[in-house]
Formats: sequence, structure tokens, C-alpha cells
Amino acid sequence: MYNRGDKIVYPIYGAGVIESLEEKEVDGTMQSYYVMRIPIGNLKIIVSVGKADSLGIREIYTAEQITAIINNVNALPKDMPENWNQRYKENMGRIKSGKLEEVTLVYRNLRERERKRGLSTAEKKIMTTAKQIVLSELILSQNLEKPQAEDILLETLNLNFDPEHNKNPENTINTENPENDENDENDEDTENVD
Repeated sequence: MYNRGDKIVYPIYGAGVIESLEEKEVDGTMQSYYVMRIPIGNLKIIVSVGKADSLGIREIYTAEQITAIINNVNALPKDMPENWNQRYKENMGRIKSGKLEEVTLVYRNLRERERKRGLSTAEKKIMTTAKQIVLSELILSQNLEKPQAEDILLETLNLNFDPEHNKNPENTINTENPENDENDENDEDTENVD
């Protein structure tokens, strides 16, 4: 069981912080829920504690683990099915897995494909979703702002196509795990997941 303040990942939504635990009556029985806040988009999600494992909820990785995962993705071949339907199904399966390596692979492959051939609207949405999931974990593991996390992701995956960008020494991964600042409480969305 997770506690208030724990940083967790919910597949499809990304990494967030447990703001509180709530008790709610459902069908005559009291059930416990995590109230989780995702930093990107200020999304608030309510997840049943009893279903957390089956939903694939996990703790966020450390900065070192994230670095290793992203570097491992860099070493993987850039193979994707040519058939749009197969590619879509494969990419959605990878995102739903909740595995950071799989989600990062989706982002890297679609970003490369976009650069070379362009993407359909649906694939652009998948690419954006994958990017947000990876960024959310990067942000929470290192207490970064979104622009910093984006720079690190692009640089580490060698996806930054601006040669001047790679000269910035600040675009390096911080392997310390500083405490997270308070998230902005404005413009929140809430999603209940039972």
C-alpha cells in the first residue's frame, strides 16, 4: 500500500504524487482510494487501493534507473510496422503496459517517423501521450520543470535536431532525488478510476 506523498506511476496517465487517501462507501461497503495528482496537465485521479496492482500502479523509478532505461532504448533498433493499424495496435499496447522502456520506445520511434515521413493525427496523439508519460516520471524523479525534462529527453534520445541545443551543459540528468515542490492547484481535471 502506498502512502500520502508517495510518487507513483499509473499506466496511460503517467507519474504523480499521492495527495491523500480517502474512504468512500461503494455498494454498502467502505473502500479506500488514492487521490493522485499528475504534474503535467494538473490532472487529479482517484484510484481504488484494491485495484492498484491490477491497474499496473508502480513506484516511480530513480533518476539513475530512468537514465539507464532511456539509454537502453537508444540502443534498440528503430523497427516499426509499415502498416498503420499494426503500428497503432503495437504502440497502444506498449503505452498500456506502463513500462517506461516501452513508452519511451513509442515516443522515440514516432518522433523519428514524424521527422522522416510525418504522422497522422492519431499517431501524433499517441506520440504526445507517450512523451507526457515519460516526462511526468522524469519531472518527479528529479524535481524538474517541464522544459528542462523535455530538453533532457530529447538530448538523451538524440532526437534534438538543433545542433546548437546540444551545447547547453545544463541539459544533463541530475542523479540526485530532491524533494518535489508543491504542484500548482489551478486548472485541475479529475478522473475517477474504480
